Amino acid sequence: MELSKYQRRAQGTDRLPLTGDDARDREARLVPLLGLAGEVGTLLAGYKKFLRDGEAYELFTDNVGEEVGDLLWYLANVAEKWNLSLDQLAAANLNKTTDRWPKPGARVPRRKPADLFDHEADRAERLPRTFTVDIIPVGRDRGPEERIEVRYRGKAVGSRLGDNTYDASGYRFHDIFHLANAAILGWSPVARAQLFGCKRREQGLVNEVEDGGRAIVIEEGIAAFLFEHARHHRWFEDVTSLDYDILKTIRVMTAGLEVRHRPLWEVEQAVLRGFGVWRQVRDANGGRVIGDLYRRSIVFQPLP
Repeated sequence: MELSKYQRRAQGTDRLPLTGDDARDREARLVPLLGLAGEVGTLLAGYKKFLRDGEAYELFTDNVGEEVGDLLWYLANVAEKWNLSLDQLAAANLNKTTDRWPKPGARVPRRKPADLFDHEADRAERLPRTFTVDIIPVGRDRGPEERIEVRYRGKAVGSRLGDNTYDASGYRFHDIFHLANAAILGWSPVARAQLFGCKRREQGLVNEVEDGGRAIVIEEGIAAFLFEHARHHRWFEDVTSLDYDILKTIRVMTAGLEVRHRPLWEVEQAVLRGFGVWRQVRDANGGRVIGDLYRRSIVFQPLP
């Protein structure tokens, strides 16, 4: 049976349909919500008995089926009373879950050139499809903090960076997060503008929106936000999954940018792999970072 057909037919047994009377309709909407909570409680109570009595509780599977059916009725009733469609809700939920999680066991394919955001740009204005970046310690450089220098193709790029924190946090190596975004997502306005020098100046509005100051500030803000979160979670060591609210925050911050088209599971990979390389570079006080946009990879090597 289709969800939409079930939703329509289920309303035939609704004892508290909407009437247009505000006071009564508030009660009519509350009843199925309480019903959902009650049926979940009944399921939990049944599972408690199953854990306690084992096979002696023979009706557990049958009871699960009945309670799930009751949950479906209340769910359809909630949807109906808020003018929602179960068909549309189901489709939206599948889109949400496939955006969050890759298919189990599925091999992530090599990214096609046309799947990169700048594939139509002039070659000089594309992110390098493969890159090798050296992050080299340069001491205190006549300042109060240890600093690093980033070199690409043998030349220093960007500014010499310190941690800009009261403790030796290792934030001076945070350009790795931008390199991870470039390698895995094919997106990084910071890397594009400050490390690789490949802003899309010939594309006018694209250059202003995607590669301009606002986009750079957004990416830097995401890096700072994730860094502080990671500080309180062992720098994401042995972490294989990020909190969904973290990923939703990133999605909200980048809502107007091209990276919004990347699924959240890919954003998660960029974060976790970036922190993995960052930890290696931090522990070695420098290192070589190698990225490949087609393979969606970023790896660490010791400095030669």
